[in-house]
Amino acid sequence: MNPSRRDFFRFGAGLASASIAWRSKAFVIEKAVASRPGEEPGAIRLYSNENAYGPTARVIEVIKSAAVDSNRYPRLGYRDLVQRIAASHQIEADRILLGCGSTEILRIASSAFLAKGKRLIHASPTFEAIEHYAGGQDCEIVPVPLAPSFAHDLPRMLAEVTPSTSLVYVCNPNNPTASLTPRKELEAFISKLPESTLVLIDEAYHHYADRSTMYASFIEHPFREDRVIVARTFSKVYGLAGLRLGYAVAPAKIIQQMKRFATEDNINNLATQAAFAALDDAEAIANFIERNADDRQEFFNQAMARSLKPIDSHANFVMMNTLHPAEEVIDHFRRHNILIGRAFPPMFTYIRVSLGLPEEMVAFWRAWDLLPYPKNGMHH
Repeated sequence: MNPSRRDFFRFGAGLASASIAWRSKAFVIEKAVASRPGEEPGAIRLYSNENAYGPTARVIEVIKSAAVDSNRYPRLGYRDLVQRIAASHQIEADRILLGCGSTEILRIASSAFLAKGKRLIHASPTFEAIEHYAGGQDCEIVPVPLAPSFAHDLPRMLAEVTPSTSLVYVCNPNNPTASLTPRKELEAFISKLPESTLVLIDEAYHHYADRSTMYASFIEHPFREDRVIVARTFSKVYGLAGLRLGYAVAPAKIIQQMKRFATEDNINNLATQAAFAALDDAEAIANFIERNADDRQEFFNQAMARSLKPIDSHANFVMMNTLHPAEEVIDHFRRHNILIGRAFPPMFTYIRVSLGLPEEMVAFWRAWDLLPYPKNGMHH
């Protein structure tokens, strides 16, 4: 378990005091919570693992300024952004491919490397987009249940590998469980794969994971680069989920294979300019990471106070067992105008809660306390 979580009452004062503390910081961003079609007006949205605080004020100003060029295609911006991202990782630009969110990277990889007679292996549950896109390729899809530790069960995944296995998908930290698969175990797993098998590592929540012997990015600390594709996104810590921007890092020859399946002009001017500003606003990003760590700790404080034991989280969301049908719990929160994550089979009694603003989390726990269930007994 993450050492930072050993003292569950580190903050002591609870979510209400956390709200006051956050409001005292200069970088607090005040904004209304808009509703989507079909949602109740003013619904608290704790269901999509978004950055509740972003984008930064600097990024918002850049987006406003860039709007005047909305009549232009983003072709020059595409090239410049590729070079900027490559520079941030200290790699060559021909190893970068941009996408309309990292979900497009998953679609591209599925189109490039899966087909009839090929096999995809992924954990279950995990981010479902890869399975959705693979389904369109008429390939064999093999879901492997997570280990009891909620890490990827790499020995079982390896046992499913055949000569037709062309792609293995690993989301780390994993969505929806927010759990980590240890870096050393991933390296050992990758080393045993056939030369024809590629590994797509989804690092959407990379910035929220503490650097340790348990975790290290496959971009900053590469391993078997010839067979690893890394997907990243601007949707999470950068707060740009609504602008849809992600990218892949892989060997140049693999990027060339993937480019054939990318959508033409797949990013827009606003996303391009916002990404430049976000990459340059390092202090604000560091603040978002710090704030998320504190919000996450406070969630565990509140959970422990109620004899709950969520899965150890390395992301900006938390998953925990309610010991009751998840759909009932989800509906309870919906009736209180709070939207949490959907059910994630086969974890039918678990709920996933995205971390929101402090006052939103106060509302979450207030609604939790109204659940008509016994609330004693610690459990995952």
